Amino acid sequence: MGHEVSPQSARNSVLGKVQLILECFSHEDQRLSLSEIARRSGVAKASVHRLAQELLDWGVLERHGHDYQLGLPLFELGQRVPRQHILRDTTRPYMEDLHQATRETVHLSIPDGLDVLYLEKVYGHGQVAWPSRVAGRMPLHGPATGKAFLAFGPASLLEDVLAAPLKRITPRTVSTPGALSAELKRARSLGYVVESEQARLGHVSVAIPLYGTTGLVIAAMSVTAPLHRTAPARYAALLREVSHRFTRSIGATDFT
Repeated sequence: MGHEVSPQSARNSVLGKVQLILECFSHEDQRLSLSEIARRSGVAKASVHRLAQELLDWGVLERHGHDYQLGLPLFELGQRVPRQHILRDTTRPYMEDLHQATRETVHLSIPDGLDVLYLEKVYGHGQVAWPSRVAGRMPLHGPATGKAFLAFGPASLLEDVLAAPLKRITPRTVSTPGALSAELKRARSLGYVVESEQARLGHVSVAIPLYGTTGLVIAAMSVTAPLHRTAPARYAALLREVSHRFTRSIGATDFT
């Protein structure tokens, strides 16, 4: 039997340090100095400098003046992830149809830890560009797609979310277990989620889960619109039709 590697030992390995360095970068902080990378990662500055040089040679990091930023090879690798490709390729036509029918922003998300990860987004000029973005994250308890995973996904996921603090994204974001549980109960009775101003002030989102052929939730899709022109019941009906078509389509792929 092989020896198990502890999380701390993994972080002390070369690959563990590389992971810590790359995870320092965010959408808000796309360029960082060597000192800032060392501070955020907890990796010794000398090690950061040595590893950064190797990552520069690979192209995973790029120099911009005295700062560093992520390089294009990471984007290229990301485009090769099978799960992402299959989900995006399968759902993109449906998302475009939804956008044409509603003229509103359409999101595709998957759960990752206690976050929702945005895989795809279809929107028109001047529509919702923030806070959601492809490859961006938000806490599961905030946006409609995240609530869809909590309402219709495994109970263990909700237990994990309730065990952690419910941080506010906006002043309207639910921040107590009771309020979140009540929302999810209503969502289950409706068969879809309606979220108002909890991810973005002035906007409402309607989301449904997307099921695989085994009956498990593998993604979620939403329509987001400004408060003054939202039509939840209509969006829900359109999303339900997409959900049925998606399950039939995904059954014809080798998605696992």
